[in-house]
Amino acid sequence: MAAVAWGRCLPRVWLRRRAGPGCGRHYRAALCAELKQPLAIEEVASRPVRPHEVRVDVHFCGVNFADILVCRGQYQEKPQLPFTPGMEFSGTVLETGTDVSTVKEGDRVIGVSGFNGMAEECIIDHKTLWQIPEGVPLREAATLPVSYVTAILALEHRACTRPGETVLVTAAAGATGLAVIDVATNVLQAKVIAAAGSDEKCRLAMRKGAQSIVNYSQGSLKEAVRKLVGSDGVNVVIDAVGGDVFLEALHSLAWEGRIVVVGFAGGTIASVPANLLLLKNVSAMGLYWGRYKEQNFPIFSRILSSALQYCQQGCIQPHIGAVFKLEEVNDAFLHVIQRKSTGKLWQRLRKICYVASEEK
Repeated sequence: MAAVAWGRCLPRVWLRRRAGPGCGRHYRAALCAELKQPLAIEEVASRPVRPHEVRVDVHFCGVNFADILVCRGQYQEKPQLPFTPGMEFSGTVLETGTDVSTVKEGDRVIGVSGFNGMAEECIIDHKTLWQIPEGVPLREAATLPVSYVTAILALEHRACTRPGETVLVTAAAGATGLAVIDVATNVLQAKVIAAAGSDEKCRLAMRKGAQSIVNYSQGSLKEAVRKLVGSDGVNVVIDAVGGDVFLEALHSLAWEGRIVVVGFAGGTIASVPANLLLLKNVSAMGLYWGRYKEQNFPIFSRILSSALQYCQQGCIQPHIGAVFKLEEVNDAFLHVIQRKSTGKLWQRLRKICYVASEEK
């Protein structure tokens, strides 16, 4: 039904003007005016920056699965209509408020916004901006806040993954899945089993560094993992699918293994059989990326800074999937809904591109 809603015979985009009184400067933005309906592109009036804020000329913005969910009214956060989606972006500073000393005009930055990044301009609190190191392209930098921070939080902070351990990652060809493979293999020196829903996606995961692959559309994930590692099981699971895939991954854990839930791309939330936790002394834990920004910002900021450093050092190589223009935002959403995406998708508008999301 979701694919049908975005795939109706409607114009690719609607363009309207929303001029505020006395405002001469405008920029384009994607707008969700009604839930479960295609987005419109509007010209909106710029507003003044407050003392603690920064105006950014947005070059690249991510299209994450959460953006689709929030536009359906199915996400944990529910912005008031109308709103502009977009959680992560990169760009250059246009203007700073009077109290801002951390960045200046012309600086290249990445930002973490509360669903307002899909626009040519974004006004944001200076505390949620990070300077991009020299040598890191704006496009690659924009992939880091959601996918790579999630991967590092899951692997390092939650699962405490150690060198030489075996990590099983589901939805391995999605943006977070590929980031988990990248970080686990190239930063933590772990061994990765990548599980995805097609041979093509499995091959991509192998090219990105996974040591072994499993196509769980062709049979039991649990049995496939057993053939690869024996009865001992895997040390860590990073699961973005949920449902039966989560349960089979849970059964695949070794003694004192850890499974981290990062999403439910399969659409089903499984119940945890507590006896399995007891018998193998395993740990099941969750990771809600957005709560760290609110509840433990120092950890969030440190890990995002680490991701930028890894990128500058060449330790990680973000995967770019496809490119869309801003006016093709609904096509980008449909691309994700139909599970055609791998890694991050980009949309281009002026200098702007958008990135995409999680899938099975």
